[in-house]
Amino acid sequence: MEIDLSSIGMEKGRQYETVITTKNCENIKNAAPIGVICAGRDKILNRIFKGSKTLENIISQKEFIVNITHSPEIFTASTLGNLPQSQFSSDSALICADAYFKCEVITLTEAVKQSDPVKKKGEAIVIKSKVTELVINKPTSAMNRGFGYVIESLSNLTRFGMVGDDEKEEYIKRFREANRIVVKVGYKEDIEAMRKIKKELMKKGWKP
Repeated sequence: MEIDLSSIGMEKGRQYETVITTKNCENIKNAAPIGVICAGRDKILNRIFKGSKTLENIISQKEFIVNITHSPEIFTASTLGNLPQSQFSSDSALICADAYFKCEVITLTEAVKQSDPVKKKGEAIVIKSKVTELVINKPTSAMNRGFGYVIESLSNLTRFGMVGDDEKEEYIKRFREANRIVVKVGYKEDIEAMRKIKKELMKKGWKP
């Protein structure tokens, strides 16, 4: 069966919010929320900061699993601490995943981004991988957070005329950050929506 990531809504060049599961040499499994860039029908890219257990396991095992889920509980638990081992299947996928795909590492490349918004001179590894198996447990689409930022920006826009200048400045700061992320990860429809919001803010005399 030919693998095609578009079957779970992934588009080349776009970034998606996923939970990556890995295991170490002792078969202890780990989960962490990590963004995935679709690089083709069966290729993905990740950029992971050094020092993470996920990166250590990927370097060691040269394989990992990308889980597609919309569960707030899973994203929260895998961020705050590792999930119980009972949440993993025998092949290291999340039992509750709507879909998942297995990846084999093609290349590991050192990457230092001088202007990283998270860490200055953040030392990371860019991982290019090939998808070797795709399992769809139920119809789903990988989550792109661009749309969420559009909705949040629209909500703030509706309140813009009801608040003082200090609150407006705060909304402008939020918009700038939201727009940065949408331009980076969103679909063209999300980017166009943010452009219209920006134009509306400019009509009101502000410089977003």
